Amino acid sequence: MNTIADRAPAHPPAGGAAEASRAAGPAADRVTPTRHVAHIDGLRALAVLAVIAYHLDERWLPGGFGGVDIFFAISGYVVSASVGAWNKGGIIAFLPWFYARRMQRIVPALLACLLLTALASKLLVPSAWLSHANETTGLYALFGFSNYYLANHRENYFSPAIDYNPYMHTWSLGVEEQFYLLFPLLFFAWTRGRRGRVVSVVLFAIAFCASVARGWQLGRTDPTASFYLITTRLFELAAGVLLFQLLDWRERRMAGSDRAPWLATAGAWLSAAVVCTGLVVSRPGNFPFPGALLPVLGTLGLLACLHGRSGGVLRTILGSGPAAYVGRLSYSLYLWHWPVFVLFRWTCGLDSIATRIAATALTFMLAMASFRWLEQPLRYSARLRAWPRVAVVALGLASIGSAYWLSMRIIGAPGSLSLSTVTRHADDWYPHAVLASPGAPQCHLQIEVARAGTGSVGIYTPAGCAQPATPPRNIFVLGDSHAAAYLTMLTEHALRSGTTLVMYNNEGCTFASLQPEREQGPCPERADAAIKDMIARGRPGDVVFLAALRLARLSSQYSRLDEAKARESMRGPSATARRAASEDALVAQLAPLARHGLRMIIDAPKPVFRAPAFRCADWFDAGNPVCAPGLEMSRNDLEQYRQPVLDSLQRIAGRVPSLRVWDPLPLLCPGASCSTIRDGKPLFFDGDHLSAHATRLLADDFERVLRDVAAMPAGS
Repeated sequence: MNTIADRAPAHPPAGGAAEASRAAGPAADRVTPTRHVAHIDGLRALAVLAVIAYHLDERWLPGGFGGVDIFFAISGYVVSASVGAWNKGGIIAFLPWFYARRMQRIVPALLACLLLTALASKLLVPSAWLSHANETTGLYALFGFSNYYLANHRENYFSPAIDYNPYMHTWSLGVEEQFYLLFPLLFFAWTRGRRGRVVSVVLFAIAFCASVARGWQLGRTDPTASFYLITTRLFELAAGVLLFQLLDWRERRMAGSDRAPWLATAGAWLSAAVVCTGLVVSRPGNFPFPGALLPVLGTLGLLACLHGRSGGVLRTILGSGPAAYVGRLSYSLYLWHWPVFVLFRWTCGLDSIATRIAATALTFMLAMASFRWLEQPLRYSARLRAWPRVAVVALGLASIGSAYWLSMRIIGAPGSLSLSTVTRHADDWYPHAVLASPGAPQCHLQIEVARAGTGSVGIYTPAGCAQPATPPRNIFVLGDSHAAAYLTMLTEHALRSGTTLVMYNNEGCTFASLQPEREQGPCPERADAAIKDMIARGRPGDVVFLAALRLARLSSQYSRLDEAKARESMRGPSATARRAASEDALVAQLAPLARHGLRMIIDAPKPVFRAPAFRCADWFDAGNPVCAPGLEMSRNDLEQYRQPVLDSLQRIAGRVPSLRVWDPLPLLCPGASCSTIRDGKPLFFDGDHLSAHATRLLADDFERVLRDVAAMPAGS
């Protein structure tokens, strides 16, 4: 019987398992003669199709994301089989040989996908909170570390927002590439004979156990990091390596005997059932351990039970022409499917049968083109094979560096090159700090970042500006992202008036929202710290501006929300009781500010809409299903919707004499209807946040309110 290495598979697993060896390749890059193992391609096909189905609609295959776990298990097995018979020299020769193969296999298609995705994103994806992590993820992916970026920035794989990052899928490539950095160091001893094989097995067993322990611990303290990191995923790849070592050792000892074929057949079908069960029943949580056990154990069982056997229905199915072909395409399919799906979501949508068929067809076309004109030619290039292996590695690293340079040029290209109205006219759409006066460049804002409890504070102080006739009042700003939406208006006011602006970064929290369920966890502590900081920094007559979302949203940046549920949450005895309790709590929180002589302004509820304006601003996305509810609302409907909150604010103002309610709605909706767009300019960025243009329209009225509070009698 041939050894496992003699039957190493010819083609790479997709994305999360980009195996770099082809057994049928030219002899110049092989250790021993090998032949193709078709059923492993069939396993790859199952894995990549499961991932694609899950990403099209998770309801179709709820555990389809477990296809990546199948890839990992296959990868550990296959990469071991492809180098297990190395006999060309010591580790100094082995390392460049190993890494050159990885470079030729992985890098060409990956760089092409990342660069074209960067270009398409620049053209079609608007600059927004929803896309803020995209470019950085892509840059990290060039170097195989996007998984660490996603983990460190809490970009949860199962969050709806991740569906709009076209590079999210590269996390598994990062795990693979980091595994390839470790693999030669742990495996090389295997090629040195019996004692070396024992050493290698022990090393991988230690890595397996350490990874399981880390996955168990981190899965309970930081599930997002646990999902992405090599330290918690290593056990899946190590399990594949250990399977290869076990089977190879068994064959050496048993001299090719094949006992109880019926038991192997039964085991194969049982393993297939375990894999399929895992793809159906797996759910987010406790991943990768113990959540990944079913797909990993089932895959290992199939590899073991089908190994070295030429017959059987299951092996025939997995090794059939269509399955093997999809398996050979699996790396390219994995690379391309996610950027295609994400760009569809950003443009025409990915909700209908027609768009899903179109996206899948485009994925296969791009994968076939990548396989035909990039993967195969560069992987088996006779010219590259004639090069020293170190030179091939150097060329791969230089290609990555060049791709990084080109990616930076694409990212840094002027917004005018984009097809997105939002990107081309970012100054109107996206709230931003204006740090210098256009008419007097020497007048600018100096920025200082300080701490207030567990939160941060941004302090904008005018410098080089004309001194106002009367000493300016400081303006303190506290709330949530709706307070940050006023940043353009507030910084422009600071430049004109000489006011120092102090903005509290209340990330993940809100304040004065009258929605107690949104002010839980660390939020009360942050609010108390901000109030104490205002008292420490402020002087009588300074102004506190409180801005927040106080209505239930009708849409998010990525989808429409349940309007009936939103309206129910704003009315009824339960909602009234919650607001009454919130009124009392807010009056108590504001009392120390009032006693210190600070004046307060709170903004009344602004309009909310059923669709996010920034995703519906262009011809190529106006037909997206998320835009179907339209970008207008009846003013009368909105007035009724917000009236309970407006009544609460008026009652609070009656109890806190130094508080004034400022209502921007009449200026935003002067007619019978409210719209996110007026005269071709945006008033709202998404379904409820003001645009930068809108805050400029409100600036004069805001300054009128500032004058009103300045004229309030002392002690008010």
